[in-house]
Amino acid sequence: MQDLRSLTARVEQQGTLPPGTNERFSGYGVMSLPFSTGHVLGLRRFPVTSVGPGYTSVWLRTPDGGWTIYTDVPPDLSCPRYFGNGIRSTSIHTISLTWTDEQQCEVRIGDDVDLTWRIWISARPVTRMMTQMMRLIPNPGWRSAAFLRGMGAVAGPALGAGKVALTGHTPNHQRFLASPKQIWFVERSTAVMHDVDFGSVQRLSVQDKLGDFWMPQCGIFMIGSAAFDPIDPTLSAPQTAA
Repeated sequence: MQDLRSLTARVEQQGTLPPGTNERFSGYGVMSLPFSTGHVLGLRRFPVTSVGPGYTSVWLRTPDGGWTIYTDVPPDLSCPRYFGNGIRSTSIHTISLTWTDEQQCEVRIGDDVDLTWRIWISARPVTRMMTQMMRLIPNPGWRSAAFLRGMGAVAGPALGAGKVALTGHTPNHQRFLASPKQIWFVERSTAVMHDVDFGSVQRLSVQDKLGDFWMPQCGIFMIGSAAFDPIDPTLSAPQTAA
């Protein structure tokens, strides 16, 4: 299996959207990563989307349970388009994502956020096995809610990640379909924000979720795609307050 730096570079340069007429995104990221201080971080990097320019977003849950999504494009073209009703705030920033080694990356948000997040990623036998299995799934499987519910029920216990939902509804009421094609574990990570150290990576004892999307209890890095129902302005209003 190629190193992650090469694989993500290919996604950046040659990424394509899955077939369909819904709102689609292709890329990679950390689904969620819990720390010993009670902070939880997530990363979404989608170089290709059907609703606007590619973007990067960082999700942060503070120890009191409130979520913020930092994004480098307008909220109505990124994650708050779907999750805005379930978060405390969102704001636009310059976000850098740099691969410092074949399996290591660093995420930085400057200005008033002042976040430096370093991530070490590796494969294990279970992630290699599941990646091989995912390569055999035909495209119709990834568009079937019933199939994705079954796959999530198997993947959660296999990865030690708790509940995993690959389909459901977002806080803004759109149905989502997640299609992980390659997965790894986050083995180690450090994060500092305004001189506050988030501590060590630590398994979530109580899972959190936004809508029907459950945050894995351990750090999962994924390359794949996601699809959402078109936005319904009568139900969905992306939160844009800073």
